[in-house]
Amino acid sequence: MIISKAPVRISLGGGGTDLRSYYSKYGGFLIAGAIDKYVFISANKRFYDSIRLSYSQTEIINSVDEIKHRIFREALKFLNMNNGIELVSIADVPANCGLGSSSCFTVSLLNALHACKRQFISQKQLAEEACHIEIDVMGEPIGKQDQYISAFGGVTTLTFERDGNVVVEPVKMTEEALDELERNILLFHTGIERSASEILSEQNEKSKRDAAEVIETLNQIKKIGLETKKAFERGDLDRFGELLDVHWQTKKHLSKKVSSGFIDDCYETAMRNGALGGKIMGAGGGGFFMFYCCEDHAKLINALKEKGLKPMRFRFDFEGAKILVNMKR
Repeated sequence: MIISKAPVRISLGGGGTDLRSYYSKYGGFLIAGAIDKYVFISANKRFYDSIRLSYSQTEIINSVDEIKHRIFREALKFLNMNNGIELVSIADVPANCGLGSSSCFTVSLLNALHACKRQFISQKQLAEEACHIEIDVMGEPIGKQDQYISAFGGVTTLTFERDGNVVVEPVKMTEEALDELERNILLFHTGIERSASEILSEQNEKSKRDAAEVIETLNQIKKIGLETKKAFERGDLDRFGELLDVHWQTKKHLSKKVSSGFIDDCYETAMRNGALGGKIMGAGGGGFFMFYCCEDHAKLINALKEKGLKPMRFRFDFEGAKILVNMKR
C-alpha cells in the first residue's frame, strides 16, 4: 500500500502568464501559495491482473486502453504500468473549483506510481512529468503553475523562461508577514462549478495570434505579480490587497466569461464589508473567491454567507507533494 498527497493552491499574483503561448514569447512570472487541502492517491498491488480505479466512479478493466478517466489512463501508459494495480483518489475540494485540483491529482498520482516502481524523482521532474501528460499528451490549454506549486509547495515565485524552463524560488517573507498573510486571506466557495478549459482556450488562441488586448492584459498582470513580490518582501500586505483589486479588474479584460452578474455582486459586497481586494481563483467563472481583509473578518464572512458563499479555512502548505505511507513489499 502506498498513499501520496499533493496540495492545491491559491494564485497570489501574475496568474495566466504561465501559458506556453505567452511565456514562450514574453516570459512569465507569478506567485502562488500551496494550501493544506489535498488530493490523496492510494495505490495497491491487485491480486488479479485487472485494473481497479475508484474516484467519483469505479472502473474495473483489463487493459489500460479501456480506462475512461484520462489522467489515470495517460499516467499509467506513461509509466508503462499495464495491469495488477488498484488506485483510489480522495480530494479535500471539489473538481472545477479554480484551485488547480486536476493538476494536483496528476502530481499526486505520478508520485504514487513512481513509488510503486521504487523510483525516487525530484520535485522538478514530478512537475515536468505532470505538465507533459496534461499539456503535451492530453492537449489541455493550461499552464505550468498548478503542477509546479503542487510539487514544490510553499509561498513561491515561478519564473517561466521562454525556452520552457521554470525557475522556482520561495518568497522572502518574515514569519510575521507570512502569519499575517495567512490570517487575512479569506476563501469562499461560490457554489459554481466550471471548467477552465473554455476560458483558457480563448486566451490561448488570442495569445498565439498576439491579440493586442490579451497580450497587454497579460503584460499588466505580470507586472502586478512582480509588484506583489516586492510588497511581500517588505511586509506591505495592505498593498497586496490593493494589487488584488487591480488584478481582478485587469483580469476581466481577458474574457467576458471570467465574471458574471452574480460574481460582480459578490465582489462589490465584499469590498463594502472590509475587503481590500480579491479575485476568483483559476481562469474565472466560478469556483473559489479569494479576498484580502485586514479588519473585521466576521463582518465580511457574514455578508458573503448571506449571498450563499461558503467560507473555507486554510493554512499554507510548505511540504509540497509527499508520500505519506509506503508499505511496498
